Amino acid sequence: MITTSATRTPAISAVGLAKSYGDKVVLDGIDLHVAEGTVFALLGPNGAGKTTTVQILSTLVGADAGRVHVAGHDLTREADAVRRAIGVTGQSSAMDNLLTARENLLLMADLHHLGRVEGRRRADELLARFDLADAARKPVVTLSGDMRRKLDLAMTLVGHPRVIFLDEPTTGLDPRSRRIIWDIIRDLVAEHGVSILLTTRYLKEADRLADRIAVLDHGRLVAEGTAAELKRRIPGAHIRVRFSDPHHLDVAADLFRATTCDDETLTLSIPGDDNIPTLRTVLDTLADADIRAESLTVHTPDLDDVFLALTGRAHSDREPAPSRPRPNRQNPR
Repeated sequence: MITTSATRTPAISAVGLAKSYGDKVVLDGIDLHVAEGTVFALLGPNGAGKTTTVQILSTLVGADAGRVHVAGHDLTREADAVRRAIGVTGQSSAMDNLLTARENLLLMADLHHLGRVEGRRRADELLARFDLADAARKPVVTLSGDMRRKLDLAMTLVGHPRVIFLDEPTTGLDPRSRRIIWDIIRDLVAEHGVSILLTTRYLKEADRLADRIAVLDHGRLVAEGTAAELKRRIPGAHIRVRFSDPHHLDVAADLFRATTCDDETLTLSIPGDDNIPTLRTVLDTLADADIRAESLTVHTPDLDDVFLALTGRAHSDREPAPSRPRPNRQNPR
């Protein structure tokens, strides 16, 4: 069982969190700690237990076992205090389709007892922040999917929550809208000290936003750390050299140990990282053999590789590049 070490007071602390539905174990006693003022990303395949974790921590579903504190409040004994301190954006919309965008925000302001003047000010502020001012008086049912998703997140922020749960908040958004959401998340953490637990299917999103990342698989936390720490756990860094002449590719393959050739793209993959001595050795070896390379690039493991190695499954958003590698060639010398 893996736990996070953090020097700051946890905004979320869960120990031994467990949940089952009949004979199906969804969460198998996980420990989870999210430091105040940070973004924590929870990754995992479909059915790994990510949404169930969010539902339990946000008081929507009861746990079978475990001790949980959110924003300093015991989840079981102080559920109302937890609800006052959090905001939740789930995978499904929580808006009234017959109301306008502004009316939905005003309704949420009323639920938070903000008062008439403050509620209007907060609604207009959020409409502007999410680039929804032009849609303020349009019924939600007429809004595009992007605009609805942004409005859903805006409604989460009406009450100035200290802890926010974002369950795949940018699913279905175009790249521009996704960047707007990313900027808002960064601002909430950097300027307002908000703590965020994020589940996402976009590994780049976790890489860009998260201070720490946990990988959940079959109800267990199988790894946790910063993006850089997780990537360093996975072997596979290599230098890719491309040639314009098949003969040069064949000769180069005999010069390096444990290489993989791709005859279609005329590329040679050499195990190694991006440090200067390694790159210099590769270039000097090619130069001594009078072999000219068309290009040289360095490839290091990314979160896709981490996901595959830890869960045994390729990430659903990743399309593997087609290749037909030849058997490794060994240096005959």
